[in-house]
Amino acid sequence: MNNPHIIPPAPRPMDTRPLHKRKRVWIGGFVLMAIGSAIGQSGAHDDAVKAAAEAKPTVTATATVTATPKPTVTVIRTARPAPAPAVTVTKTETADASISSLDTGSSNSGTCSIVSNAGNCYSAGEFCRNSDHGATTTDASGTSITCSLSGSRWRWTYS
Repeated sequence: MNNPHIIPPAPRPMDTRPLHKRKRVWIGGFVLMAIGSAIGQSGAHDDAVKAAAEAKPTVTATATVTATPKPTVTVIRTARPAPAPAVTVTKTETADASISSLDTGSSNSGTCSIVSNAGNCYSAGEFCRNSDHGATTTDASGTSITCSLSGSRWRWTYS
């Protein structure tokens, strides 16, 4: 606070009383305090309180607590079912000239044994149905594909 516009407080004047009078004031205060605490500690009131406390009967309470055991919890962890064994489907084709002459080049050329719900052949990279896990079939071009676990999902992959 080095502000030049603020006037510093004036110094305290020296005490003009002589030293022996200041000592008397301190000693007198101490004596009064000692007398007051002595009066407060010894009194007829304390004796009456002690006598009243000794005259009261004591009460003893006994409590019995019976606790029932808490039920225990048994945790059974079920294992995940193992993937179904690989299903291999074999389709035998009959030489029917009327079917091959009617082929229009659609995605379902009749060579895939497992088809999607829409009736189309699966191709590699598509997701598998739960019922197709581990199964092997062919795509529209006749290449063999298998439903296998890829990362965290089941996908059709080339086998």
